[in-house]
Amino acid sequence: MRKTVVKLYTFLIITFLLIPGLSGSAERDRKDSSDSGKIIRIMEKVADWQIANQHTVKSHDLRWTNGTLYIGMMEWAKIAENGKYRQWLIDIGRRHGWQPHHRMYNADDVAVCQMYLDMYRLEGDKRMFDPTQARTEWVINHPSIANFKHGGGDLTTERWTWCDALFMAPPVYVQMYNLTGDAKYLDFFDREFRMTYDLLYDQEEQLFFRDHRYFDQKEKNGEKIFWGRGNGWVLGGLVKILKELPEHAYVRDFYKKLFVEMCERVARLQDDEGYWHASLLDPASYPNPETSSSGFFVYALAYGINSGLLDKEQFLPFVKKGWTALENAVFPDGKLGWVQPVGVDPQATGKDMTEVYGVGAFLLAGSELYRLEENKDTHKK
Repeated sequence: MRKTVVKLYTFLIITFLLIPGLSGSAERDRKDSSDSGKIIRIMEKVADWQIANQHTVKSHDLRWTNGTLYIGMMEWAKIAENGKYRQWLIDIGRRHGWQPHHRMYNADDVAVCQMYLDMYRLEGDKRMFDPTQARTEWVINHPSIANFKHGGGDLTTERWTWCDALFMAPPVYVQMYNLTGDAKYLDFFDREFRMTYDLLYDQEEQLFFRDHRYFDQKEKNGEKIFWGRGNGWVLGGLVKILKELPEHAYVRDFYKKLFVEMCERVARLQDDEGYWHASLLDPASYPNPETSSSGFFVYALAYGINSGLLDKEQFLPFVKKGWTALENAVFPDGKLGWVQPVGVDPQATGKDMTEVYGVGAFLLAGSELYRLEENKDTHKK
């Protein structure tokens, strides 16, 4: 009798291991119940909803709004088991010949190139690289002489005269430096970035004005106007820059210092629920959550921990609370709510408001939090 039981037990174990799907299913269940598995599931839900509804987006495929979505989707595609996200991005690139958008100087119109260059690294197809090289080389060889007085019109956006530009263009030039080893890309990026920094960074508040028109304006409570998403653009851009800059790069210390300084300031502006608001210094006037800025800030803080630039014990609570808040802004079908529409300054948000760049920021935050969870046993400071 005992031999029969042992044989039966052995048979069941072998059957479990050999039948396709059974052991794998158990492993998937284990992963799905982990913190990283939960992050994967909600990122997948949000990404799938956006792809299914992308036909309703009325802006051009290559506009900065969609460019930001592609940047976030690219990070998600790197960790997703399903290759459809990568293929979705490849199809977009092929449809447009891997070209940037049409304005030669405008930072917004090269945002899409961040995805192109990342895809080139994965695929090795020079067609993904050449148009970006042509655009960036042309700009470097024919530098704009426009001034920094932002105010509408193509001429005033030829330089990086608004803080959003620091997310759109600088990472592209640093990527080009990494891919080519040509210092002209690094020199151009650093010179132009520092001009924007010198003009728009408030040393006292450690935040960026959106552009020069806001220097003397005040919120209802008398505070200076510092736009949530505008500063989210800057910190998101700094993450992309620092990920690309080699440790030996002569400019790296400046960007590390700025990144840490802004993260320390921004963390203190998170509300009790984990969100940031459209106006960083007057949240009472804009009491609703704002998830595009919140996504960028969670992305930055999580990267700061992962890279060792921020103390894990100090900053992890902000990241955890911020991610929980972002999860709470996702509808059951995967739609992300509370995203401020396209604008240049703080504006009211609503629960049903969504935009593609908000989804991009969400996917960036999730991808960095996923890496944090995967490495959580490693103490970093």
